[in-house]
Amino acid sequence: MTLQRILVTGGAGFIGSGFVRYLLETYPDVHVVNFDKLTYAGNFDNVKDVDPARHTFIQGDVADFDAVRQAMEGCDAVVNFAAETHVDRSIMGAAEFIDTDVKGVHNIVEAARVLETERVLLVSTDEVYGSIAEGQFRETDPVGPRNPYSASKAGGELMGMAFHHTFGVPVIITRGSNTYGPYQYPEKVMPLFITNALEDEPLPLYGDGKNVRDWLYVEDHCSGVDCALRKGAPGEVYNIAGGNERENIELTHKILELTGKPESLIKPVTDRPGHDRRYALNADKLKALGWRPAMDWEEGVARTVEWYTDNRWWWEKIKSGEFKEYYKRQYESR
Repeated sequence: MTLQRILVTGGAGFIGSGFVRYLLETYPDVHVVNFDKLTYAGNFDNVKDVDPARHTFIQGDVADFDAVRQAMEGCDAVVNFAAETHVDRSIMGAAEFIDTDVKGVHNIVEAARVLETERVLLVSTDEVYGSIAEGQFRETDPVGPRNPYSASKAGGELMGMAFHHTFGVPVIITRGSNTYGPYQYPEKVMPLFITNALEDEPLPLYGDGKNVRDWLYVEDHCSGVDCALRKGAPGEVYNIAGGNERENIELTHKILELTGKPESLIKPVTDRPGHDRRYALNADKLKALGWRPAMDWEEGVARTVEWYTDNRWWWEKIKSGEFKEYYKRQYESR
């Protein structure tokens, strides 16, 4: 499929900026339009090194229909990474999640309907399924979100599929497992624990540390989204899984090992309300289209620790700003 001009919403965020770089490195003839609100987790530093001749940046909000439609004009496809994504913040307040994750998706699919956009890919999450004790979720399993963040993502998915079935908008959905790698905002567990360890600060580990997540390296997530965008069928959902299930305590020990820090930095804290115990995805459907994750978990974590160690300029200024107040609200009372 020839897609020469692609709109990436949320393209200054963690996975979105990775996808922008992936497209520009993989397809020499592609031009990327990057549409991002630049909220606390959107950071132009994430894409400041990309080729400006092939990358147009627009600051805007997916909750603003006119801005979305204008950005989408002339684009062959839109890939939506724009989202409020952090479970803990959604528990503190869900309104922004509804605006971005539901209303924002509605604006995208409505603009795609009007403009007859060739492809619309909505990036979602494994969290929409809820927790699973054994086995793996498949795309045909019902969704069962258990926190405001995952509920908002499920709502956006349903809106997208409603526009596919009602109006024929060519919507494809991907559900990725826990993604990690460079440029991830340090509220998420892996960059938070890495940067805290590098600063000799406590690592706030929820509950007994035995919650299980399947870890997916950011470049593998990006290649999976691209595969679904180009080879997937409209109206279908595709899981993107890393195949690297690890308990949080194992991840914590690995980070301390790689940073050379003592286990005394581990600080157990009261568990998150409604904390899903285990996520696991079956990605056979996407693999049937030719996708495979390439990154080994041990190497991926080592690369990630190395990146944060070598790029203190990127995260130190983040952790000194709004993040400090969030961190205090989130962990001080625990």
